[in-house]
Formats: sequence, C-alpha cells, structure tokens
Amino acid sequence: MPTITVNAESKTLPDPSTVADLLHSLGKDPKKLAVEVNRNVVPRAEHPRCRLADGDAVEIVTLVGGGSGVAPPADTSLKVGPFTFKSRLFTGTGKYASNELMQQSMEASGCDVTTVAVRRERLFDKDGRSLLDFLDLKKLTILPNTAGCFSADDAIRHARLARELLSNLENPGAQWVKLECLADKKTLLPDPVDTLKATEQLVKEGFTVLVYTSDDPVLAKRLKAAGAASVMPAGSPIGSGQGILNPNNIRICLEYLKEGDPDYPVIVDAGVGTASDVSVAMELGCDGVLLNTAIASAKDPVRMAWAMRYATDAGRLAYLAGRIPKKLYANASSPTEGMIQGSK
Repeated sequence: MPTITVNAESKTLPDPSTVADLLHSLGKDPKKLAVEVNRNVVPRAEHPRCRLADGDAVEIVTLVGGGSGVAPPADTSLKVGPFTFKSRLFTGTGKYASNELMQQSMEASGCDVTTVAVRRERLFDKDGRSLLDFLDLKKLTILPNTAGCFSADDAIRHARLARELLSNLENPGAQWVKLECLADKKTLLPDPVDTLKATEQLVKEGFTVLVYTSDDPVLAKRLKAAGAASVMPAGSPIGSGQGILNPNNIRICLEYLKEGDPDYPVIVDAGVGTASDVSVAMELGCDGVLLNTAIASAKDPVRMAWAMRYATDAGRLAYLAGRIPKKLYANASSPTEGMIQGSK
C-alpha cells in the first residue's frame, strides 16, 4: 500500500489508486479543485488515469477569498426629537430649474425630509402653482428653515410663521424648525451669539430645534445644552461645494455631542459638492447629511440625487463596518496558510 503526502500530510492508499480515487475518498468535487502530483499539474480529464505511487507528493488547491468580508451590523432608524426616519439624507427645495425637476430629484434621493423657507414672494410660481403642489405630504416631512435670517428676532419670527402654516396643513413638520441665524451675506456663516439666543427662545416655545452652526465644538456643545434636538455643523460654507474642510473639528463635535448620549443626532449641513463628500461625512460618524445646491445645481440633478442617496448609504455602512487601520507597509490580503511550498 503506497504512502503519499497530500498537502504535506501523510496518507496511505490502497494499491492501485488514482488521483480520481484519492479525491473520491476525500469527498472532494474535482470541478472545484486543481491537483498537482510531484509539481506537475494533472488535468481533470487525466484524474482517472493518473496512478499514485509510493512517495508521491500531491497538492490539492482551491480558491479562497482575497481578504475577509465584514458583514455590517443591522442599522437603526434616524431619530430626531419626536421624529423617526429611514433615510439619513435630507434635501432642500431651492435653486431647481423647475418644480417638476425638484420633484423628480427628491424622489430619486429617497429622502424622508425636505427643507422649505418662508417667503412672501415665493408662495406661487408664474402659473399660480404653490411649491406645496409638488411635495407629497403623505411621504415627506417638511422641515421649515429660517434661511436668510440675520438676527435672532428674525429667525424666531420666521419659525413662528412656519409653524402656523404647517399646522394648517396638518403636517408633522409644524413641530420643528431648522434654525439658521447668519452673520453676513458674503460668507453666510452662522452668528454664534444670535444662534444660541434664538435656540434658547425657540426651545422655550416648544419647538424641536435643529441648529445650523459652524464646526466649532465648543459652540456645538452649548447649543445642545440649550436644548437643540440636533446640532448641524457645516462641512464648508453654504453652497460652496468644498466638502468637509475640517474633518478633525467634525470628529471633536461628534465626541462632545455624543458623550453620554451616543444616539444624539449630528447632521452635517452645507458645503457638500458631490457624493464623496457625503460619504466622508457619514464615515466620520455623522448621523445624516442635509444638502440642496449639490443636487439642484448639478448638470443632471436627478442623477446626482441618486448618487447622493447611494453615498449616504455607503458611508453609513462603512462607518458601522469599521475601517481597517492605516499602515505604513503592505499587509497581504490573501491568506498565507495553505500556500504551496516552493523548493528550499
């Protein structure tokens, strides 16, 4: 009875035995394997005719994954105050070439929330149609914002008007407001003093307040302490398309805001230019992204809306999966265990 080695392990076989006999005794499917005898590949058609002799060295190989896959954990819904949403992408309604294009883009984005501003001159278009005619209030929660306000008093006034309007529509968006209180028209950066002042007042009046702010971690912490339901640090200036300019500050904001409260929602607002910017924000651990110009002003807004939708999901999955650590040198993805040994 010949004794051979199979993948470096000794095995005794009946005499005579072929490669086909060996694979059968091991319970292996020859279609999923490659066989080498004494360093010579034996084609599958030759398996029944290739006899094994005492001292033969047999290698049986198969394919393995070039790296290990990570199954992301089941995700949770996004919760902001009394609201719960499936989509983590918030979109805006401004800057579109037409309301029809806005409607198509919003559907492509898969968003559950869209922002609107209160304006006297924009209640109706030239054909007498309201913006609200293009928003499916059965699917969408309207998030009124105080865009264009440059003082706490103006922002509070706009929030009150929005609540009245949406209460008439019986839309749950009447319970909340996205607070913007800007410092100047050139930069559109938030005024930290008036933003904090308006947050405190609107919280007293029962609003669920989502606050647009800079990426200042100290201010973010104070806004949360003032009762903000979500702090929304800017990735970069409004409409600039520069993406996440200071990821380190966003990380610190996340650390401060989620300390002792890991479910506190932090949503990046402003500055996104393309899908990779959204993924970066989500991979940092942000709970959502709010954007408008990046879709509305794209050459093809509907395609960009789809891109933003996928980017939000991809970034969130990557964050939950946990990225590999960065290393200076290479680290082989294919396993070294089970390699065919070469000559010494």
